[in-house]
Amino acid sequence: MELLIGIIAALVIAGLIVMGKSFRVVSQYERGVVMRFGKVQDPVRPPGFTAIVPGMDTLQKVSMQVITMPVPAQEGITRDNVTVRVDAVIYFRVVDPVRAVVDVEDYRSAVGQVAQTSLRSIIGKSDLDDLLTNREKLNQGLELMIDNPAVEWGVHIDRVEIKDVALPESMKRSMSRQAEAERERRARVITADGELQASEKLSQAATAMSDTPGALQLRLLQTIVEVAAEKNSTLVLPFPVELLRFLERSTPAEKEAVSSAIEGIMSQGR
Repeated sequence: MELLIGIIAALVIAGLIVMGKSFRVVSQYERGVVMRFGKVQDPVRPPGFTAIVPGMDTLQKVSMQVITMPVPAQEGITRDNVTVRVDAVIYFRVVDPVRAVVDVEDYRSAVGQVAQTSLRSIIGKSDLDDLLTNREKLNQGLELMIDNPAVEWGVHIDRVEIKDVALPESMKRSMSRQAEAERERRARVITADGELQASEKLSQAATAMSDTPGALQLRLLQTIVEVAAEKNSTLVLPFPVELLRFLERSTPAEKEAVSSAIEGIMSQGR
């Protein structure tokens, strides 16, 4: 009797072990590829519980999440003969788990190797200015170069981004001098444009004052007042004959204004 109970207990334990090996759990972000005696079985197992035949089937889980892979910095010579180091990051995901398992040994390593070779190729085909300013177009070209072989492995390239472009120190100094020269050029252009506008305004003012000699003389007196206000220099100015002629033709009010201006100059000079 005890022997029978022991046999039954052994059978129950063995059955539980077999059942444990017969059921697998596939996560929500995974798909299960079942192989029976080395041959892929359809369909691909969805998330949840799935049953396999122990000893006959093997279950390989494939993640369907987006994978972020940094591409190590690659050194190369651009089309305009500048040595640079460029690194990038690639985002990809598996779209066909069967092909990702059967057609390539390690799809992650394969994508990484293609990304490195494609990055070096992009460096050799591009100018330095393109690497620094036109990255969006280069990203698209790099994505296309990597996606073509990756499709055969059941992998889709979502996005590729160039992260950093490292330049030699000599090139950095040259670019700094170039930027400084460009800023100096812009400053000179702005200054020259300001002088041109000022000269145009002065020309208009001179034309207007030449038509009214009295205005020209009043402007001279105003300039003398401004210079005398500093009180740190001696100003010797001959009395202009044109001012006397202006006073002869002027009205009493204009004479009074000129007299006041002259008295102000004399008082400031003292």
